[in-house]
Amino acid sequence: MKTRTVVTALLLVLGALFAPGFGALAGTTQAHAATKISHATATSMFRQAGIAWSSSGNCSDRNNPTCTSFDQLNLATAQGAQTLKSATGCALTITGGTETGHAGGTYSHWNGYKLDYAKASCLTSYVKNTFSYIGLRGDGAPMWQSGSGNVYADEGNHWDVLYYNCGGC
Repeated sequence: MKTRTVVTALLLVLGALFAPGFGALAGTTQAHAATKISHATATSMFRQAGIAWSSSGNCSDRNNPTCTSFDQLNLATAQGAQTLKSATGCALTITGGTETGHAGGTYSHWNGYKLDYAKASCLTSYVKNTFSYIGLRGDGAPMWQSGSGNVYADEGNHWDVLYYNCGGC
């Protein structure tokens, strides 16, 4: 009976350490395993899917906060945008990518996990009617989570989307 208790405890600890997206070791493992793509590759993927993008500075320099850059974007993030376009049928315009000027962290714009989308009634309706409301983010932004685990935060004038994966591509 004692061996069973020890094995059960060990399995619980291992589960806590390696739980996808939640485990203590999940953040570092997932962040380093992402396949990065270039700005040119991302824009080609977006163009093929019918996704637009804009830049307040009319530029794509990753080190300029007024640009919209896709340099070092995760492949799964670009694929997630394609999946969103396909699933919604909405016109999508990306307004933020991997450029400097966004909040930091492991799952950040800079690290290739996030895209910002211009607010549009089609996209807003889809997110709010299809995904599960999961509460407020630390900054007060209401959040919805897709079935695949990606998180959509309503930041008022745009959607901030965290792609843990491609959304079922």
